[in-house]
Amino acid sequence: MSPDARPTDISAARIHETVEHILAAGVLPSIVQAGHPVLRQLAAPFDGQLSDAELGQLIDLMHSVMHKAPGVGLAAPQLGIPLQLAVLEDQFEVDPEVAAVRGREPLPFFAMLNPSYQPLPGATAAFYEGCLSLNGVQAAVSRPESVRLDFTAPDGSRQQREFSGWQARIVQHETDHLHGILYLDRAELRSISTNAEYAARWSQPDISLARQELGFLPDA
Repeated sequence: MSPDARPTDISAARIHETVEHILAAGVLPSIVQAGHPVLRQLAAPFDGQLSDAELGQLIDLMHSVMHKAPGVGLAAPQLGIPLQLAVLEDQFEVDPEVAAVRGREPLPFFAMLNPSYQPLPGATAAFYEGCLSLNGVQAAVSRPESVRLDFTAPDGSRQQREFSGWQARIVQHETDHLHGILYLDRAELRSISTNAEYAARWSQPDISLARQELGFLPDA
C-alpha cells in the first residue's frame, strides 16, 4: 500500500451499485483520470460483492475498454470501481529490437482479483511507461525485472505465477493501481515527457539517451 493511499470502508452495496450502473449503461465507460479520489484509495478486496455473472460481464467490459483505449492493462478503479480487479493482455506487434531490449513477449489475456506481487532475486530495469489514467505523458520507472504474483482467478481458485520482462512491468503497474499507487509515484520525475516529445526524442529501445539528455538515473 502506498504511504498516502487512503484506507476506505467501501461497502459491498456501493460496489454493486456502481457496477450495476456501468453494466446497464450499454456503452463503454470513460476511463477515470488522475485527480479522481478512487485512484488514490486502497480498493476493496473482492469477496463476493458481485455474482459470477456480474463479475464475468464486468471483466468482458473491462477487456473491451482496454482494447479500445488501447492499452495492455486496466484496473477496476480506472472505471470508478473501488474493487481489486484488473485485466491484462499484451498482443501488440512490436519491433523485434525493441521487444528484445525490453523483454517484451506476448501476454495472453487474464483477469486477476486481490493480487499481490513480490520481487524475485535479480536486477531492476528502467523503461518509459504510460497510463490510461494519465493521458498525454510518459515517464521512466525502475522496476524489478521478475516478480511472483499471487492472485485469485475469476473462478475462485488461488493462483501463483512468475513473470519477467515487460510482462512483470504490466503486472506491477496494474497491481499498484489497486493499492492507490500511480506509476508517477515511482517514476524518475526528470524523465517526464509528453507523448509527442517521447515519440520524437525518446522512443529508442532503451532509455540511455533520455537518461543522458534529461539528467535522471545518473548512476545507472
